[in-house]
Parts: sequence; C-alpha cells; structure tokens
Amino acid sequence: MRTNNMLRPLLNVVRLVAILLPLGAMASHTSAQQATAPAHKDAVTQGLPAPGTYKIDPHHSFVYFSAWHHIVGRVRGRFDQVTGTIVASPDLAACSVDVNIDVSTISTQVARRDDDLRGPAYFDVTKFPTMTYQGRGIHRVSADQWQMDGSLTMHGVTKAVPLTFKFNGIFAGGKPGEPARAAFHGTAATKRALFGIGARDNLQEVGDATAPDVEIEIDVEADAISPTP
Repeated sequence: MRTNNMLRPLLNVVRLVAILLPLGAMASHTSAQQATAPAHKDAVTQGLPAPGTYKIDPHHSFVYFSAWHHIVGRVRGRFDQVTGTIVASPDLAACSVDVNIDVSTISTQVARRDDDLRGPAYFDVTKFPTMTYQGRGIHRVSADQWQMDGSLTMHGVTKAVPLTFKFNGIFAGGKPGEPARAAFHGTAATKRALFGIGARDNLQEVGDATAPDVEIEIDVEADAISPTP
C-alpha cells in the first residue's frame, strides 16, 4: 500500500505528459503550416518588384545590340529612344512588358553606317519607324532570372523572341513624393534574316549560319505609376 502511494505521483506525471505531447505536436504542426504558407508565396515572386504598373524612363533606359560582321567580327550599337510600361503581378501569367523603340535613333558611332542602317537595305525607318516588344507571362529560369516569351515586331515582321531578365532592385532614395523606381537588365538574341533585314549581309557575311547573329541587351529604369489592386 505504501509502495502504491509512492508511485502515484509518478504515474500522474506520466499521464500528464501523455496528454500534453499530442497537443504540443498539433501546435507545432499548425505553427509550421503558418510559417510555411507565406514563405512559399514569397518564394514564387521573390526577385520581382512590388505589384503595380511601371513607366519606363527614356532618359535612363538603353537598348544595345551586337550584330555579326563577316561572322568573325561584330558591330555594336544602341537605340537612344525607349518608352513603354512594365506590369508586375503576384500572378506570373499577368506580368507584362510593352516596349517601343524609335528606330531612327540608332547609333553605331559612325554617321555613314547609321544612315545606311536607317535606309531601305536595313530598317527602312521611313516605312517602319518603330520597333516593339510585347510579352505576357513570365517564368523563373534561375535563382535571380526570369524569362518572358514575348514577340518582337521589327521591319513589319513579328517573331517570338524570348527575353531573359533580372530585377536589379528598387531605388528608394529619391525626393519625398517621388515614385519608387525599379531597374531591370534583360538579354535576347535573334537573326536579322527572320525580319527581312540586311539581305546582302545574309548572302555575303552571315551565310547559312543558323545561330542568332544579333544579340540584344536592355537596361531599364521604370517609375511606379499605379499599384495593382
């Protein structure tokens, strides 16, 4: 009888532990779910700016290109007038880009060559003054890079041209009342022959090469103009 009295407190402790352990496991599981859910949501859109529409700043946005020259060399240039909008959204399928480029602003630092590029043998800017890029929906391709399968319209021809880009961050150091500014860096590649540009190059310089002969690089700064509801 005395032995049972001595064991009774110990048995009570065991019973209490048996009751509390499942409750503790349930609480831990709930906390883990609460912690995991937002983390998973953030992981989907990590590396993107806050949802909203961003207007491209033409004074701080540049489109560069590098085109094969006799296959072994390259001619580099840029377009000096870039406008458009970028839409960022938690729904990756709703992200979009609309870019307009004034082709007449092409510059390769050689006036004679630039005039030739503006003429009928190349961009023919009198007939086709604007180059556009439009894309809807993005997907992640690496830890900090995304891809948009958009369409490039140039010289009156539209072709699918994937754009790989990285969000470089937000500049929040402006004056009070100024909008947040997002920065992006993107790259793409294509063939000039697909757009009916540079027939003499394709015959005499590029030949039958199947690899892209034009690489495109774009640096964009864009100001937030409206939040996404």
